[in-house]
Amino acid sequence: MTPYVHVEIPLVPVRLIYYTTVSCGVRRTGAGNVDFYNGVKTRLGQANLRKLEAIDNPSLHQFIAECIELCAPEKVFVCADTPEDMHYLRESALRRGEEAPLAIEGHTIHFDNYADQGRDKKNTGILVPPGMDLGAAIETKEREPALRDIRAILKGIMAGKEMSVCFFCLGPTNSVFSIPCVQITDSSYVAHSETILYRPGYREFLREGRRKPFFKLLHSQGELDERKTCKNLKNRRIYIDPMDDIVYSVNTQYGGNTIGLKKLAMRLAIRRGAQEGWLTEHMLIMGVHGPGRRVTYFLGAFPSLCGKTSTAMLQGESIVGDDIAYLRTKSGELRAANVEKGMFGIIQGVNSQDDPSQWKALNSPGEIIFSNVLVTPERGVYWIGKDGPVPPQGVNHSGDWWIGKKDNDGKEIPPSHPNARFTLAIESLDNVDAALHDPEGVRVGAIVYGGRDSDTSVPVEESFDWTHGIIMKGAALESETTAATLGKEGVREFNPMSNLDFLSIPVGRYVQINLDFVRVVKNAPRIFSVNYFIKGRDGKFLNKKTDKRVWYKWMELRVHGDVDAIRTPTGLIPRYGDLKKLFREVLSEEYSENDYRDQFMLRVSENLAKIDRVSHIYKTVVTDTPEILFSVLEEQRKRLLDAREKFGEYITPDKW
Repeated sequence: MTPYVHVEIPLVPVRLIYYTTVSCGVRRTGAGNVDFYNGVKTRLGQANLRKLEAIDNPSLHQFIAECIELCAPEKVFVCADTPEDMHYLRESALRRGEEAPLAIEGHTIHFDNYADQGRDKKNTGILVPPGMDLGAAIETKEREPALRDIRAILKGIMAGKEMSVCFFCLGPTNSVFSIPCVQITDSSYVAHSETILYRPGYREFLREGRRKPFFKLLHSQGELDERKTCKNLKNRRIYIDPMDDIVYSVNTQYGGNTIGLKKLAMRLAIRRGAQEGWLTEHMLIMGVHGPGRRVTYFLGAFPSLCGKTSTAMLQGESIVGDDIAYLRTKSGELRAANVEKGMFGIIQGVNSQDDPSQWKALNSPGEIIFSNVLVTPERGVYWIGKDGPVPPQGVNHSGDWWIGKKDNDGKEIPPSHPNARFTLAIESLDNVDAALHDPEGVRVGAIVYGGRDSDTSVPVEESFDWTHGIIMKGAALESETTAATLGKEGVREFNPMSNLDFLSIPVGRYVQINLDFVRVVKNAPRIFSVNYFIKGRDGKFLNKKTDKRVWYKWMELRVHGDVDAIRTPTGLIPRYGDLKKLFREVLSEEYSENDYRDQFMLRVSENLAKIDRVSHIYKTVVTDTPEILFSVLEEQRKRLLDAREKFGEYITPDKW
């Protein structure tokens, strides 16, 4: 917990100027002065007013005043990150019924509406002014109509409620990576979640004053039903306004739509990074431990439910972050920092054998929020894939639950939602890396891209170079859809760098920025792809869940040139002897040549079909595609055609 420093200041009115165009769209009769102190002191009270006045930032005061006027809460609580304020937020979530206590001390349960269980792409959009085109691949909304729409929904929405004003810092505090943020919400669950996930930012605002630009986030869960879940989902909106660095979210509770500092503020950071020369990526950061106590830091980009959290938590390795990274170049090195300090992780499949660190934390006393899992009569929790038998009954996201319960469409309801989550502090894990809060970030040795792919890519492969890796592993990334987004599952979707849903700049420009990013880096990180979901011709998975531990040990050795690799038309793959040795050392298992041949067999037609799909998208959907992307795609196509002519349709690694 960051220590709180009390600041004594005289209690005087703060004079704010409202401009013709304002962020929250409060109706104006013309330019003029508004007395902030007299206008909001009743709702704030003396103590909360003093907390705000300690911060020398008129723009911050103005934003808060506008939100109060627009949303009309009965009272306002300002969190200054003291132990007392943190306790108040936690207790508010319980008192209001947004969370309920569980049997293990510190654990709570939260439920979202049955139809509010994933990111709502349809009602999420980047707000753009007339004439700005981000391309067909990015969901946008015309700015002025969208602002009118959400202002109308937000007008008076917090009447009779308490508004919480919370301060956070994206990235380590007092660092080149730091971005201060203010979150305004009427949901204690959202505020509580963010205190676990993000570094406290009140002192950052005190320290920076008006010097540093900040992100602004406004959320309201709207009217709640008897289960304390959102009622008006038809008016669910998630809008990101890069022009004013504001995120709006309303009539939703699901964390991906409401925890504004996560994927929503990520859109703001991507745009700012593009302007300032750094990157915001949908990437884990982990330390892979090699020979002689060596630690090599890896970044990894995966769509949801594709193994991202389980990779960040690999047994024997150390975690810096599991979701979002800021990347900067410094002194000829590529460095990365975790935007967060906690995990909003998918819990499905977590078990004691495959995920020992997570399992230990999830079953120990401490501050953890479970969402949309099954609660048993004993106030325990069960999720899909947890150790032990499925309880016969309990309460879950559908209400009272029993084995065989079906929804209105006749579909059987599982005990927990496939996108059920847990929220905990990374420091509660026994494999946390010492560099978690390092203001300098970590030096990046490798970048890994992976998706859900049943029929094309091999389990692990290295690119030929940075350009080949960014294009063929990152920009060409596809993944089969999962329960993390609303809509049909199992559809193969184009998702460059696993970041398409969060881009606020055109895709082609984003690809070019990635290609150019290491020009000042002396030794560019190696780029790899992984695929945990490859299947054989019988439809069965060819990998076990634990095999990825071997893939990362092999990649770590490749970064340092400790093992050779086999060159194929699509990249560099491991030699059988190296994997056989690693399977013995890492997993105490034998690894057969038959498994090796099946896993690393090159599937020519499937790879050619992927090139066709990706090329078509970059020609028809992405309008600003760098020409080098098509050159690299065609070079790979030619290598594949030459290989097919020589070896046939399915080529085992012994042919190379």
